[in-house]
Amino acid sequence: MLDQFRSLFAPPRHLILLLVALWLGLTLAEKRAARHGISRDALSNLVYYSILGYILGGRFLFVLENLQVFFKSPLSIFSPNIDLFDPTGALVTALLVGFIYGQRQKLPLWRALDALTPLLATLAVGLHLSHLAAGTAFGSPTQLPWGIELWNATRHPVQMYELVASLLILAFLWFRKPGPFAGADFLWFIALSALSRLVFEAFRGDSTLVLDGLRSAQLIAWLVLAAAILASEMLRAREGTE
Repeated sequence: MLDQFRSLFAPPRHLILLLVALWLGLTLAEKRAARHGISRDALSNLVYYSILGYILGGRFLFVLENLQVFFKSPLSIFSPNIDLFDPTGALVTALLVGFIYGQRQKLPLWRALDALTPLLATLAVGLHLSHLAAGTAFGSPTQLPWGIELWNATRHPVQMYELVASLLILAFLWFRKPGPFAGADFLWFIALSALSRLVFEAFRGDSTLVLDGLRSAQLIAWLVLAAAILASEMLRAREGTE
């Protein structure tokens, strides 16, 4: 069944999983928007503008990084080739566009982030499904009986580990009671996602190592987890003083 799944959603069809997750996540977020004091239309527009910023920003920044190539073939700017894209720049552009839109619409930052949390949690599920289909974010070699054959080795199905964790995080956030302060849902998502990455990074086979063997993703996860806990305590204290 796993082979059939990977065959059905082999690249570039694995992107379909992200699109489905985006649609489903936005649907869930819209249902909960009023719970956080955010209008459904404002939330939808925030997401749509951010997606547009992601697409245009990713291509535009890639073009800037490779101007000499595109000077020779200007029409390549409009190529459907998804490799002509800067994902980091795209993410930064999407965040910037979303922040500017939220400021102009006077959306409360933490309440807006809470409203977006179901979308982010669902996208995490779609991302791990996409990794599983494409064979990316793969695990390290193992002799355990549930290992999967990938890239000429039997490996930890780390994509499935993370998929299960993301489904549990999504369920927890969906069924939990409303947070005691604005930003609680979002910070729970950030903290739990960082904890998941911290645990399962140990089974990854494509980790970037720094400082004599430390996994960079785990170091970042520790920092994100600490920042989420600190922000949670600060918001809780602020809520208690108001």
